[in-house]
Formats: sequence, structure tokens, C-alpha cells
Amino acid sequence: MLQMSIRSILVYCGSASGENPVYRNAAEELGKYLAEKKIKLVYGGGSIGLMGIVADAVLKNGGEVTGVIPGFLNVKEVRHQGLTEMHVVKSMHERKSLMESLADGAIALPGGFGTMDEFFEMLTWSQLGLHNKPLGILNVNSFYDHFLAQLDVMVKEKFLSERNRALVLEGKNVLELMNKIQNTIPVAEKKWLEKGNE
Repeated sequence: MLQMSIRSILVYCGSASGENPVYRNAAEELGKYLAEKKIKLVYGGGSIGLMGIVADAVLKNGGEVTGVIPGFLNVKEVRHQGLTEMHVVKSMHERKSLMESLADGAIALPGGFGTMDEFFEMLTWSQLGLHNKPLGILNVNSFYDHFLAQLDVMVKEKFLSERNRALVLEGKNVLELMNKIQNTIPVAEKKWLEKGNE
């Protein structure tokens, strides 16, 4: 299996930390792993929730962190003050585009609407052939079981191909997921553009 060169990884995650400490622990573990492997973290630039936890863990362990934050969120209560690099952009659309361009792959930790929105946009871009970066779900505490089951329903009901379903990598822990991220080159099924389905 061909190993990808992952020098930076985009992480989507909640601006809350959740009630169960297992989510905080997973974010800290991921941050430590990235720092130790010298993989730069690219994320939304926040200091709160899992966003702040993963960024702090990277920095604490000597790693590099690049934040991308829209101007309307660039306030002291939200913005992380100690990053290696921070980009302030005009809109959410610009934020998503810049974050994608700065990273070699993307991971979703537990989160809410924003996490899903950003992950699905990257997933859609992959399906359309706009990039071939690996995309993974850190399914800690079975947080994403229902989400993954819904993808399987999409396949069963012929709204999603098996190949495009395979674009979503899953790991129950950091080591399992990062192994998949570094050893998978995504290949989307784009024939649906011609067939008029999906």
C-alpha cells in the first residue's frame, strides 16, 4: 500500500468540549500525535471547546498550528492567542477554501453543525474530483455510529456509490485513523455526473 506524505492535517471539531471527558482526551491525544509526528495542525482558529484543546495539545508538545478564522469570530473570547500562524478571512466560504488548500487531509472529531458542514463540503469536493485528500472520522465513543449508518442507508437506497462511501475513513482511536489517513489514496466514483444520479 502506498503511503501518503501527510505534512499538515485539517481538523474539524466542536466549539464545545462535550459532557464526556473521553472527547477531550481524544482531542489531546490527536494533538500530541500530530506534534510528535511533525504534522502541522490546520483548524478554525478558536480557543474554545475541542478546537482549543487540540490546538493547545499540539503547541504544548512542540508542534505547529495554523488557524483560519473569519473576521466576525476574530474576538478575544473566541480567537486563540498563541498559534504559530493565524489567517483572518472575510467569510466562512473563504475560511473553508483556505483551510483545504493548507492541508494534506482532513479529520472530523466530535462536533455539531459546523463540524458536519465543513466535513461534508470537503467530502463533496472529493466526490467531484476537486481534490483527492484523505478524509477521516475519529469515531471515539461511537459518536459517529449513526452518521456512518446513514451513509450505508444512502448506498442501500442507491443515492451513493460504494466507492464514494469509501471516501469516509473511520478510526475508533487516533492511531487507527492516522494509519488509514496515511495509507489510503481516495478514488471517487464520478460517473454519476454522466448518469444523472447521486
